[in-house]
Amino acid sequence: MSTFASQFLQDAGRATDNSDQRRFIRTALGNYEIARDRHKGSFQDWQGARQLAAGIKWEAVNHLDKYLEQFVLKLESRGTKVHWASTGLQARETILQIVRKKKAHSIIKSKAMTSEEIHLNDALEKEGLQVVESDLGEFIVQLRHETPYHIVFPCMHLRRGEISALFQRELGSAPTNDPEELTMIARRVLRKKYITADVGITGANFAIADAGMVSITENEGNARLTAALPKTLITLIGIEKILPRLEDLALFLPMLATMGAGQQLTCYNTLYAGPRQPGESDGPEEWHVVLLDNHRTQLLADTEQRDALHCIRCGACLNVCPIFRNVGGHAYGTTYSGPIGSVITPHLRGLQDWKHLSNASSLCGACTETCPVKIDLHHHLLQNRRNAAQEKPAFLERFAYQIFSLLVTKPALWSLAKKMGRAMQPLHKIIQGTPLDPAKSWTQSRELPRLAPESFKDWWRKRR
Repeated sequence: MSTFASQFLQDAGRATDNSDQRRFIRTALGNYEIARDRHKGSFQDWQGARQLAAGIKWEAVNHLDKYLEQFVLKLESRGTKVHWASTGLQARETILQIVRKKKAHSIIKSKAMTSEEIHLNDALEKEGLQVVESDLGEFIVQLRHETPYHIVFPCMHLRRGEISALFQRELGSAPTNDPEELTMIARRVLRKKYITADVGITGANFAIADAGMVSITENEGNARLTAALPKTLITLIGIEKILPRLEDLALFLPMLATMGAGQQLTCYNTLYAGPRQPGESDGPEEWHVVLLDNHRTQLLADTEQRDALHCIRCGACLNVCPIFRNVGGHAYGTTYSGPIGSVITPHLRGLQDWKHLSNASSLCGACTETCPVKIDLHHHLLQNRRNAAQEKPAFLERFAYQIFSLLVTKPALWSLAKKMGRAMQPLHKIIQGTPLDPAKSWTQSRELPRLAPESFKDWWRKRR
C-alpha cells in the first residue's frame, strides 16, 4: 500500500469517527442543495443547458491548440506577457522570476486552485516573500496553516466559534459569533495588504479565446482589488479553462453560480483584457498570464477520459458524493478532492500512488448525474481502477478474482460454496474483525448480513 493510500485510510477513518462534524457538513450541503435546485428551476431547460455546455467544452478541449493560440494573440496585442509552463516547477520558476525582477516583498492573492496545485505559496514564502490570501475562506485556512477543505468553500468545515477563536489568537480581535463582524475583522486586515502589495496573483474561471479576455467570478470583490491595486498582476490559468466565444459566458456564468454556490449569479463577474492602457485610470501597469499544462495534455491524449478537462471547478460533484460527505476534503490529501479529484489526480500525480482514490467511491453515479458539463465521472473511476490493475496487477487481488471466477462458472462448486457458507457463518463470530477475518475491512464496523436459508433458485425449484 502506498504512503498516500495509508494516509488516506487514517485520515478518512478519523473523519468518519467524528459524527458531529459529519452532521455539520451534511446540514451545510443539504442547505446548498435546496438553493441549487431553486436556481436550476430558473433555466428554461436544465438538461438542455447541460447538453449545450458539454458541447461547448467538447469543442474547446478538442480544438485546444486553435483556441489557445487565438487567446494568446489577443492578449499579447494589448501588452500582456504570456508564459507557457509545462510543469508545476516551470510555473513556479516563471512566477518567482517575475517577482524577483520586480523586487517584490509582499504579494496579495485571490483564490486560485492552480496555485494550490503547484504549491505556489510554499515556493514564494521560501523566497522570503509575504503572501496573503484575500478570499475570506482561503484567508482563514491560511491562518490555520491548512489546505482548502473544498474547492469552492475552503473553510466549510469550520464553525463561527472556531473562526472567532482563530481571529482572537492570530489577529488579536475581540470574540464574536456574528458573521458580519467576523467578515469586517478580516476586511480591516486585508485592506491594508492590498494597498501595500507589490504583486497581485489571481486564478481564472474562464479564458475567452475570441475576446482574449480572462473571466473571474467571485462573491467578495477581493479578486477585483487583487487585480487592480498592485502595479504587477500575475494570472495562473490551467489551459483547459478555454471557452471559444465571449457569448458562451451567458450560459457558463449562471451555470457556475447555480452549481457552485446555489446562486442565480455570482456577485462579481469581471473580464480582464490587458494591463492599464494609455489614458486609463486604474489597473496593473504590467500583466503576466501563465498558462499551465502540468499533465493536462497527457489527459487530453486519453480519448477515454478527455472529457475530465471539461470541468469548470464548480464543486457540485463533491457536494453530492456520499464519500466526500463522510470523509471530508482533507482526507483526500490532494488539491482536487471528491469525484473529479479522484478522476484527475492519478493523471496529475501518478496512477499507482493515487489509484486508491478511485476506490473511494460507492459508484452510485450521483456525481455524473449532477455534473453540469456531463463528465462521465463514475465510469472514469472504474477506468482508473482497470488501468491501475492492468499496469501493475496485485497478486492477492488477481488470486481472489480467479477463485471467484472459478466458483461462479462451475454450478456444482457454487452450490457447494453456498452450503459451506451457511454452515460456517455461525463460526465467523470467532474471528470477526481480527486479522484472520477475510472480510475484516467490512466487519470492523458492520455486521455481515446472514445468508438466506435457501437460494431463490432452490425456492423456485420446490414450487414448480
